[in-house]
Amino acid sequence: MEIKSYQTQAEDFVEHYLLADPYLPYTSVLAGICLSKLVYDLTELFSSIHIKSYSALTKIKRIEWNNRGISTVHAIFISFMALYLVFFSDLFSDQRSLESLTVFRTSPLSNFGLGVSVGYFLADLGMIFWLYPSLGGSEYIFHHCLSGTAVAYSLFSGEAQLYTYMVLISEVTTPEINLRWYLDIAGLKRSKAYLINGIAIFFAWLTARILLFIYMFYHVYMHYDQVVQMHTFGYLLVFVVPIALSVMNLMWFGKIVKGLKKTLEKTQ
Repeated sequence: MEIKSYQTQAEDFVEHYLLADPYLPYTSVLAGICLSKLVYDLTELFSSIHIKSYSALTKIKRIEWNNRGISTVHAIFISFMALYLVFFSDLFSDQRSLESLTVFRTSPLSNFGLGVSVGYFLADLGMIFWLYPSLGGSEYIFHHCLSGTAVAYSLFSGEAQLYTYMVLISEVTTPEINLRWYLDIAGLKRSKAYLINGIAIFFAWLTARILLFIYMFYHVYMHYDQVVQMHTFGYLLVFVVPIALSVMNLMWFGKIVKGLKKTLEKTQ
């Protein structure tokens, strides 16, 4: 009877507090931070047992190795969430335009996904500041601050979640980028896996960070009558953040093309 009572209390706590609409943004952010710590520890544990080269790395390289495990898991999670909500769910469908404006639509699921992402950005920023500049320089801080601010605003205001998730689809490139780093650390720069990885990065980046951004700007243009009804700060974020990220994406894409070209030349 006592076990049943505790179970009922736990279920009530989860339903009425953790997953209740007023508390969901905060609990999801906390979940994102806790999950980041959990993934870090699991990556460290798994790597130390199953990957021989891990123990030979310097302390800072092991920290970066574990940290990239966090970003990989977050990228997989938020990419699937974003792809589902943008292209497969009817949450942001124009067929529901009579129900409510697209730029103001939210759901518990969309809020949860954004909250977890905010938690990840906070955790990762903390790591970057703590070990600056070992885990990334000023461009990483700028990227995380810009992205984290936009995601947090969208979460707590309920505005432009569609466009936030469109931008977050770009995280689909993160696992490939991290895999390239792992292959490099493992001394496999001349392997076929490294070449295939470079080609995958090229097409994923072109699709998710170039073409998809063009589609997003087109969507904003077609729904501008709704965008102008947002608060001023949200309105500015819809334009400033994607434009700034687009410039960074194009700069990084140029480096990707040069790197892929060098890799192809070495294999010939």
